[in-house]
This record gives sequence, structure tokens and C-alpha cells, in this order.
Amino acid sequence: MSLYETIQSDMYEAMKNGDKFRVSTLRVALAKLKDKKIEKREDLSQNDEVKILQNLVKQRKEAADIYEKNNRSELMKNEMDELKILNFYLPKMMSEQELSTLIKEVISDTSATSMSDMGKVMPEIMKRSAGKADGKMAQQIVSDLLQ
Repeated sequence: MSLYETIQSDMYEAMKNGDKFRVSTLRVALAKLKDKKIEKREDLSQNDEVKILQNLVKQRKEAADIYEKNNRSELMKNEMDELKILNFYLPKMMSEQELSTLIKEVISDTSATSMSDMGKVMPEIMKRSAGKADGKMAQQIVSDLLQ
């Protein structure tokens, strides 16, 4: 069962249960997935679906940060609740320890020695992690190791 089908099934279940907030959050996710499917004119791969959901999660985090800075706690809570719902459908992210091990392996494989090699290292990390690595955390670890 694809991620799209899982979300759709969960949305129908939420409709039956009368959970309007969950329904609206899942509807947005389904709309984004469907838009991308139409744009590509073919079914989305699992990786594509995950990337779209990660983008939605990132948007929610950024919005929550903005609301927090502007003392809009009710809106921030709303974004955080949506974030929890969307995170449920994402694969488990790599821990800092796992990511650090992967980065050391990539640095060794690419023979990176300085910060100028970050352009070689980062794409390989993201490719090998298959969407399970936090880009900001990876970038921080790489810059610490290459300095």
C-alpha cells in the first residue's frame, strides 16, 4: 500500500470518527501528493512521496517558529499539531549517532579533506540516507568534521 493510499484510508477513518482537524491536515497532504502525481504524469515513487511530506513538515516547522516569535501561541500549537500528524507518515529519521557514522563513511569514500569538498559530500549523504537524514544536522556534522 502506497503512502498516498495509507493517508487516504486514514483520512476516511478520521471522517467517520468526526476528527475534522485530522481530516483537514490529511486532505492538504493528499492534495500535494496528487498535484505532484499530475505534474509528473505518472505514479509517485515512495521516495517522491516522502520528499513531499518532508516538505510539508518543514513548512509547518517554519510557520510554528514564526508564530512563536510573534507570540501567537494558538497558531503555533495548531502548526505543531499538524506536524505531529504528518510526522506519523514519515520514515523514522536517523539518529545523530547513525548520521555521524554515515558521514564519516562518505567523507572517507569521497576523500574529502576540507570545506571545499562539502559539495561532493552532502549529495552523497542525502542519497545514501534515502530521505532519513536531517539536512541541517548533516551539514553541521560535515562542517565540524571537515574543519
